[in-house]
Amino acid sequence: MRNRFYRLGLLGIVTATFVFRVAGDDKPYDRQEALAKYRRPASVPCPEDNRPSAARVDLGKRLFFDPRLSGPNSISCASCHNPAFSWGDGLPKGVGFGSKELGRRTPTILNVAFGELMFWDGRAASLEEQALGPIQSPGEMNQPLEGMVTKLQNIPGYQPLFEKAYPGEPIAPATIAKAIATFERTVISEKAPFDDWVTGNESAISASAKRGFDLFNTKANCAACHTGWNFTDDGFHDIGLVSTDIGRGKHLPQVEAVQFAFKTPTLRNADRRAPYMHDGSEKSLEEVVDYYTRGGTTKRPSLAQEIKPFVLTSGEKDDLCNFIRTLTSNDQPVSIPTLP
Repeated sequence: MRNRFYRLGLLGIVTATFVFRVAGDDKPYDRQEALAKYRRPASVPCPEDNRPSAARVDLGKRLFFDPRLSGPNSISCASCHNPAFSWGDGLPKGVGFGSKELGRRTPTILNVAFGELMFWDGRAASLEEQALGPIQSPGEMNQPLEGMVTKLQNIPGYQPLFEKAYPGEPIAPATIAKAIATFERTVISEKAPFDDWVTGNESAISASAKRGFDLFNTKANCAACHTGWNFTDDGFHDIGLVSTDIGRGKHLPQVEAVQFAFKTPTLRNADRRAPYMHDGSEKSLEEVVDYYTRGGTTKRPSLAQEIKPFVLTSGEKDDLCNFIRTLTSNDQPVSIPTLP
């Protein structure tokens, strides 16, 4: 229930009475019980009005890699969400139209099919809605939607692709968004060593990583936000970074608890996505761990109650980072599609 309050922006109603208890406070920590919470799902969710098909994935992939969706014909979705950087860009902050730095780090689209609200601040309610945001943003791809539609209509090779994927639907913003979202739902991390351990292979990860998993779920309390198989609660939290960017608070100004709050990122393949935090301020996993042990930087009313100082030895920090690295999978290389 707590996560639902965070996602819907209603946490301010209940934050005073909620108390998180680390496993071990009310009963002994049980590693096997904890492991059961991280099993991979059997299927990928999708909306009923945009069920996937090979034709839809193919169209969406071409659109995702096509720079002609941008105003200058030089920026594609893949320019920022590059598979070589675990579907990010490897930069502290994104770079948009005119090579200008954006205000936040580019979030990965890895496993985004399992998300709820999109963007760092949750301003889009679906992948379909999210897909059009960067395209029409003046600071990002700088392409008015009507201009994008006209471009695609004038490329002969796109018409049959749209007709095959969405019979009877025109080349229009909604159809374009559905196709891109369908492709993005295929961007799923493959099995990692941790997944083999979850299913019973005790030799899949090291003893250090196993200790790190225990710390993750107890003393370090990472599991307060990084939960489930994708290691995110899809919630929004103020983790105490120094910033004038109020994140989720811009969209819910009346809710104190989501001021300066940003979406919890997945930890899948995290060691391939440095730097970290929504502002790219932490350069390594080790720096991230140190940041949280300090209890954040700025104390304010919206600071998530889980953010508080705690002590880890240097060996425990190594164990925790070693565990996080077991969440990295060796995914198949992504082929760049031929554009119409």
